[in-house]
Amino acid sequence: MKQHKTAIIDPKAKIADDVEIGPYSIIGPNVSLGSGCVVGPHVVINGDTIIGKNNKFFQFASIGEVPQDLKYNGERTQLIIGDNNTFRECVTVNLGTIDDNGKTVIGSRNLFMAYSHIAHDCIIGDDNIFVNSCALAGHIIVDNFVHVGGYCGVHQFCKIGSYSFISHSCAIVKDVPPYVMVTGGTDATVCGLNVVGLRRDNFSDDDILSLKRAYKVIYRKGLKVSEAIDELIEMVPDCPSIQMFVDFLQKSERGIIR
Repeated sequence: MKQHKTAIIDPKAKIADDVEIGPYSIIGPNVSLGSGCVVGPHVVINGDTIIGKNNKFFQFASIGEVPQDLKYNGERTQLIIGDNNTFRECVTVNLGTIDDNGKTVIGSRNLFMAYSHIAHDCIIGDDNIFVNSCALAGHIIVDNFVHVGGYCGVHQFCKIGSYSFISHSCAIVKDVPPYVMVTGGTDATVCGLNVVGLRRDNFSDDDILSLKRAYKVIYRKGLKVSEAIDELIEMVPDCPSIQMFVDFLQKSERGIIR
């Protein structure tokens, strides 16, 4: 382990031999840091926090601190982080609470830009981008390949589907289905299919065309969600990617953003 002389590392922490820890950083007793992690200066990693391989933490990040929840009373909860994530300056990620499953979970290959916040009990998938100063309240689920724009706020218990794109400064108070783009600030609405993102992630032209048709079923035909689901199910054999639309709509509890 390469440790700066000013860093404070609890002897009970489990740290891989090749981890680098910068000046004035603090690592708590119940922290586990996997191989290849780099902890910059003035970083605090605390709580019952399990971190995988090759994660990078920039200065002043606060990882694994207690939830900002008045009901929290010191219970033992966790933060679990996968591999190859980047946490830029002043990012904050909190532990879970016993009101949920007791865990905040972050997958792999996510980018958390400066000042972004992930609150208690969030479940974050893989390959997501959280732009500067966006904030996720508690109990939020974010799937994979999602872009959350700068200064966005996401209400607790919302779900955000894979391959969706949320523009800057949006207030998200309902579920965001997969594949869609959201814009409009405090009056956030869905404005189209995330075609650029789908092409970037190697969706075929045929699949994109089919997803455009599925999008119109949900957003252009004036159908109830239950009616849209029935029509989408008939389209799945021709485009299996539409199944993600179906599954998301069937499981949505807050209703979808329109």
